[in-house]
Amino acid sequence: MTDSAQMLDLASTVLAIEADAIKALTSRLDKNFTKACQIMLERKGRVIVVGMGKSGHIGNKIAATLASTGTPAFFVHPAEACHGDMGMITEEDTLLALSYSGSNTEILTLVPRLKRLDVPIIALTGEMTSPLAEAATVVLDIHVEQEACPLGLAPTSSSTATLAMGDALAIALLDARGFTADDFARSHPGGRLGRRLLLTADDVMHREDNLPVVNQNTHLADTLVTMTTHKLGIAIIVNDDGKLEGVFTDGDLRRALEQQTDLNEPIHRIMTRSPQTCHANDLAVDVLNQMQQFKITCLIVESDNHQPVGAVHIHDILQAGVV
Repeated sequence: MTDSAQMLDLASTVLAIEADAIKALTSRLDKNFTKACQIMLERKGRVIVVGMGKSGHIGNKIAATLASTGTPAFFVHPAEACHGDMGMITEEDTLLALSYSGSNTEILTLVPRLKRLDVPIIALTGEMTSPLAEAATVVLDIHVEQEACPLGLAPTSSSTATLAMGDALAIALLDARGFTADDFARSHPGGRLGRRLLLTADDVMHREDNLPVVNQNTHLADTLVTMTTHKLGIAIIVNDDGKLEGVFTDGDLRRALEQQTDLNEPIHRIMTRSPQTCHANDLAVDVLNQMQQFKITCLIVESDNHQPVGAVHIHDILQAGVV
């Protein structure tokens, strides 16, 4: 049985070999790389990624990375393309073909059809004189000196190099397109980053009948009833015109009890004036930061004419998965 020391030594060797394979790609970045990027930028269609076996798995990931960073792309299995899925590819598309040997039969079968459609082929291969390389419009060299597999059989360094070159293409295109964090968020509305960059106070706030709003002349006793009913820990105080005058919080209540304030006291005499507020289009993450800065748990959402239109509780933001 292999002992722990031998396992760790082999793992270190694998990582070192694969790291060297990626580093070696840097010296091969030349006009072919920029030409490949230019083709994908100028074409109106999608980038169609193809690959068999391990290259297919890597291709799926490259297609996903391209699509999520501003370059429309999807993966097509070359064997399925030979049996009907070729119809997914149009004359406006670009083919990104992954084959380390450059001799994959299924991919090469697609070449004549692609040529008839005048679809440019960008090949990622380790064999620069292979049939795929010769047929391609642009060839990117992903040759590795050795596989990390001690048997020299399982694609390891070569698949890692392919993946890294795909990432390099995707990020170069991202930059060339001026793709921003907001653009990324729109492609990831269900992810945490998407929620941080897209979710606003309007998306999570309590509104209308769910707001604990009382007039400034309301007695403390009635204000407490409103606070208890709405369970936000605050009462929003407005004047006769419905504009925000202040807020009454759990902290204000504790101080009132300590001072033995009469329950018939008008709330405007003991409320907190000029409370912290936000607007409906403020990002929820900014609202959360504001709450943390001022050590409060609920923020009033006001309109441009200073009328309360909502309230955001810290629990609403946390439940929305912003953090």
